[in-house]
Amino acid sequence: MALGTIRANKMRSALTVLGVVIGITAIVGMSSIIRGFDESFRDLIRQLGPNTIIVSRMNFVSAGSGIDRKILDKRPNLTVEDAQLLKNEIPTLQSVAAFVQGQQRMFYRNEKTQSMAILGSSEDFIDVNFIKLEQGRFFTENEVRHRRNVVIIGQTPLKAFFPNSDPLGKVVRIGTAEFTVIGVAAPRPSIGGLGNQQDSIAVIPHTSFAKTFGAISRGEARRVGRSVTIFAVPRDGVPRDAAMRDIETVMRIRHRLKLNQASDFDVATQDMMMKFFDNATSAIYLALVVISSIALMVGGIGVMAIMMISVTERTREIGVRKALGARRREILWQFLLEAVVLTSIGGILGVLIGATVGVSVRAFTPLPVSMPWWSFAIGFAFSAGVGIFFGLLPAFRASRLDPIEALRYE
Repeated sequence: MALGTIRANKMRSALTVLGVVIGITAIVGMSSIIRGFDESFRDLIRQLGPNTIIVSRMNFVSAGSGIDRKILDKRPNLTVEDAQLLKNEIPTLQSVAAFVQGQQRMFYRNEKTQSMAILGSSEDFIDVNFIKLEQGRFFTENEVRHRRNVVIIGQTPLKAFFPNSDPLGKVVRIGTAEFTVIGVAAPRPSIGGLGNQQDSIAVIPHTSFAKTFGAISRGEARRVGRSVTIFAVPRDGVPRDAAMRDIETVMRIRHRLKLNQASDFDVATQDMMMKFFDNATSAIYLALVVISSIALMVGGIGVMAIMMISVTERTREIGVRKALGARRREILWQFLLEAVVLTSIGGILGVLIGATVGVSVRAFTPLPVSMPWWSFAIGFAFSAGVGIFFGLLPAFRASRLDPIEALRYE
């Protein structure tokens, strides 16, 4: 009967469910994109390993913690000497690496790349899982000390310069300086919307970086040049929290901080980054639900209005059914099921359109998309819930009609 009513009023039914379709499409489509972004970011963070400790002047965890931006800006830069001190003074650490980042184009003969990340690092950088080698080797301590112009290139410059040849030993140009390729980084997980940007990297010794791109903060001159980021990995069997406490103690002593002074650096881990990102994505999901709920509410109000009109139009039918013995709850279920069927059709259409949007985004853009089954289930459940919530009042009104008055209705 519900389907027959919908077929009898095709245009009215289509306009009624339009708001539901839009809301469900937004829920399914956007949740697929956000989920894909979330999974790609997690893959990138997991590559660091659960024990990797990140020491930086500031990071997004502190920036998002409510600390005044002016206080963060006054923090001193971290230096390569900080990393060397941690390596020498903390026996619980297995590897300590420092790196600094800049942006520059790479050139090889007549080919060139877009501006990409150039990392200046210490020789231990390979040990902290930030990158893995696909070919060649990493540079040595001696090459760092003597400021050798050697480079490990990522997959983007590899494909641009050497699609069908061996890159090792070739000379490329970074800015105006020439570097010899000694290694190739393995592909890295991409973050949603950034395409292959995680592979658009080149790694050179930090001493060569300073010679080519400008000063890195050194010694006491912490306001001059660029700040470095330090990665540390504890030794096997050493609890990560114990290593973090050792790092914080040594860094506070080096920065001459008093007991009542807050640390002027950040110490973060994979778990902390994941937690921060979870909070961010939770806020995005909440905003998505609120925005989609507005569309669903509009659709639900439309359903209620149409069902009220339907009850009025079919007053005599209700009177006849009651005169023939239909009980109040049977009338209630009849109109409630009509509303649920109407919104459920809208939910199915919304799920299909949302899935189509997700597939199209994955096919034609670099955005990663993940479409778990629960996003479809939530979309369908939302649509059915809208039918129940907004169809209840018209159904209750229909069930309360007096059969005698209903039969008299013109």
